[in-house]
Amino acid sequence: MTAQKNNPLHGLTLQHIVETLVEKLGWEQMHEQVKINCFANDPSIKSSLKFLRKTPWARSKVESLYLYTMRSKYPQTKKQPEPVSAAEEFVWPEPKKPKD
Repeated sequence: MTAQKNNPLHGLTLQHIVETLVEKLGWEQMHEQVKINCFANDPSIKSSLKFLRKTPWARSKVESLYLYTMRSKYPQTKKQPEPVSAAEEFVWPEPKKPKD
């Protein structure tokens, strides 16, 4: 067995993926994104899982939709450092005089 450190879907079940998409998007929007009849005609988790397990191309599209949805939820933007205000500038302390 090989480690899948670069696979973002590693450890996720198909059921978890479908349930998350239903929660975030709903059946109608899922059908708009991936044209699969099981999302449009009397949709259910059970029927969707049955179809997706038998149809590799559909499963691939649903997994891609899941990754896209999760990435857009948590954007990968780098935060720019905030400029330092005059009140927060560093000031060197006065040197202490040695005691004789």
